[in-house]
Amino acid sequence: MGADRSYAYGAAAGLLGDLLLGDPQRMHPVAAFGRAAGRVERVLWHDHRGWGALHTLVCAGGATALGVVAARAVRAVCPRTAASAALTAAATWAVVGGTSLAREASAVGGALERGDLAAARARLPHLCGRDPEALDADAIARAVVESVAENTSDAVVGALVWGAAAGVPGLLGFRAVNTLDAMVGHKSPRLRRFGWASARLDDVAGWPGARLTAVLAALAGDDPRGAVRAWRADAHRHPSPNAGPVEASFAGALGVRLGGTLSYGGRIEHRPVLNSTGRPVEVADIGRAVRLSRRVGLLALGVTVAGRLIGRGRGR
Repeated sequence: MGADRSYAYGAAAGLLGDLLLGDPQRMHPVAAFGRAAGRVERVLWHDHRGWGALHTLVCAGGATALGVVAARAVRAVCPRTAASAALTAAATWAVVGGTSLAREASAVGGALERGDLAAARARLPHLCGRDPEALDADAIARAVVESVAENTSDAVVGALVWGAAAGVPGLLGFRAVNTLDAMVGHKSPRLRRFGWASARLDDVAGWPGARLTAVLAALAGDDPRGAVRAWRADAHRHPSPNAGPVEASFAGALGVRLGGTLSYGGRIEHRPVLNSTGRPVEVADIGRAVRLSRRVGLLALGVTVAGRLIGRGRGR
């Protein structure tokens, strides 16, 4: 029971740290991991799936192993609940990015409210990889809302799910997989084969968090029935197995339409419309999406901690 309490206290403290402080401003662990993964990529890169799988194994496996070693070392040196809780809090704070997500989304929204389209376009790449130059204010707002929805799952809920399931190794491992997907999982000519393993592993690792995010968005949003209806009708049409449920549920919960034509790196994609009965996204919807994201994150903390305590209790 001590391990369960240490996780509960640590996860709550870590999420509170993110809410109050945001991401570390210097020597961010995720940024350090990204630099290390980039160096490994330069050594291992071949236009081949097998080499990409090795890259994924070395990087994600290394991060997970670091979590195992750290957790065991803390328990060996100081077996008290407080020590393990402190490690869990530090890991949670390092991997969860809800406050930074809200700040970036709000910064774009603020620029749009001021009518400063150039500033909004300059800030948008901090949130997503779309080409901002051809986007008007409403299209930028839609991109922000979609990014808030997807990253609520990737940067908050998914990490809490894996933390509850596997402790500190789960937190670090999930974040490593998600970061690798962002680095090499896209379908550029250079990375189409090399990044395949990272992209597929991210799909698997993100599956439970995405479904929990969709459920919680429906519960915490303004229109629960609309969220469920959009999820059931449209999620499967999205090219991403995890972004689909999340974005559809957010669309229904907020009463807006998401999806449609977009551009990534000069490549045009025609994605299905999610919640076609909703209205077009407006600038004011960015703030609504951010508030919904925060509610979902807090609910996810409660659900995952409760799930860990109940699951471990039954296991005994």
